[in-house]
Amino acid sequence: MDVAVIGVNHHLAPIQIREKVSFTDSQKIEAINVLLDQDINEIVILSTCNRSEIYIHANTIDEKINVIKNFYEEFFHDDEIKNFLFSKTGERAMGHLFEVASGLDSIVLGEDQILGQVKKAHEFSMQLGASKKYFNKLFREAIMTAKEIKNTTKISEQPLSISYIAIKLLKEKIGSLKGKNALVIGYGKMSKLAITYLNDEQVNEIYVANRSHGKVQDIGDRFTNVMPILYENRYDVLNDVDLVITATASPHVILKLEHMPTIDHKICMMDIALPRDIDPAIKKMNNIELYDIDDLKKIHEENDNKRNELALIGRQIINRKIEEFLQWLELANIDPTIQSLNEKCLEIKSDSLDYLFKKINLDAKERKLIDRMMESALKRLIREPIINLKQIDNKHKRDEYIKLIEELFDI
Repeated sequence: MDVAVIGVNHHLAPIQIREKVSFTDSQKIEAINVLLDQDINEIVILSTCNRSEIYIHANTIDEKINVIKNFYEEFFHDDEIKNFLFSKTGERAMGHLFEVASGLDSIVLGEDQILGQVKKAHEFSMQLGASKKYFNKLFREAIMTAKEIKNTTKISEQPLSISYIAIKLLKEKIGSLKGKNALVIGYGKMSKLAITYLNDEQVNEIYVANRSHGKVQDIGDRFTNVMPILYENRYDVLNDVDLVITATASPHVILKLEHMPTIDHKICMMDIALPRDIDPAIKKMNNIELYDIDDLKKIHEENDNKRNELALIGRQIINRKIEEFLQWLELANIDPTIQSLNEKCLEIKSDSLDYLFKKINLDAKERKLIDRMMESALKRLIREPIINLKQIDNKHKRDEYIKLIEELFDI
């Protein structure tokens, strides 16, 4: 199996290392172009707050693993990185991807955000031509498996998002949040969740600062205690708040020590971004308590017993799906186009059912019936073209039809 994953993640690398190897989109493009020139067939780069991982499909996989390890050091100009790199090959690499996509390898077990990040990483590589038939199948299977695990176990419905754990940590440090004032910097998914949780805790006033000020103007319609402020005024309100939560996508710190005012009361700061939003040196200031993602691990571990039980079920599903993928590989060597067409139908079915089941409350029996009916209808739709394709004796003509099908169905 010529597939491998190489990188760093929260299991082995502290946040100081993880933020060094965080890829921007422009860096991904540069990295993919460099690595494709190293005789690597397919590449997907997954870069999040908890991991920086490069997935590759290539011949002489052991040799390519060393290429990737050397690349990390050279690309990020840091010899220390090699001490934190991990690698997995074959079925172990596949299993790792499936667990990552399902949220089973996250700090917060079963968290939802990673699935979208995996999908986005795959789509990014597809647009660059770096993910082809093999990785298209592998990543689509990982994404569909993640959806099945979430629907089966309901693991993501347990309120243990990173934002939730961050609020829990703040409560441990300063007690009840009722009547406190807060500053939230950023307006992405984690920031919005943080605002919701803060509101649930009856925080008095929540200032929200974002580079695109217009994006946060509608928030007052949802929360009467939320006040959007200009991004450049973020330092000005620090002496009016008791806690700060930052969750931006900035590649640089957004709260710098040299711009900090003198703080006249205790403030707890929670930085849940990577790279980090808050200058670590701020921790040395009087009246400041600063925490980051790595500080969340203890609380996460204490609250994770239920999710561990659900994760066992999830891993059983993953093992079954990997076996199915290996069987697909054998069949794909005989007729890859037909297999890809079938998988396209299953992907359409998965996306359609995922949307439908969110809109309509159905029991397990009803879901299973609809699942079977939709799969049967889609397979009937492609059955006759497949039979006709197999019956074409002229190889040249058959190859032309195969190529046409692949182009029309984007498989």
